[in-house]
Amino acid sequence: MKKIIISGLVAGVVILILSVLGLYLTIWLLPGVAMQYFDPAFNDQASRAMFYYIHPFIIAMALSWFWNRVKGILTGSFLSRGIEFGIIYVLVATLPTMWLLYSAITVSLEMTLTWFVFGLLQGIIAGLVFERMNP
Repeated sequence: MKKIIISGLVAGVVILILSVLGLYLTIWLLPGVAMQYFDPAFNDQASRAMFYYIHPFIIAMALSWFWNRVKGILTGSFLSRGIEFGIIYVLVATLPTMWLLYSAITVSLEMTLTWFVFGLLQGIIAGLVFERMNP
């Protein structure tokens, strides 16, 4: 249990850093996508901003538990196991969620694809952290 919690917290910190960097990269590289966040569909209340910063830890703890359950079936090198874990996560959780969001909410395909890629990166990075800390 200790390995699950510690590796989950470390992965949460790494994903949080990735989230903040991704936010700035989106503004810099994809300003049109970044401007879409000013749509009234997105909540801009500062009181809820904390949820953005807690999200990586929720994802990382869930993925850490999941890693502990599936790590025995993943084969290959350090890198291939991390990538395979990320792909499993993105196919099981992120793809269906993005499909639902794109079909039910007015968000652009570009925005949905950036969320999908970010989910894939979250899964791969978390998998690499878990592979290192809880092989």
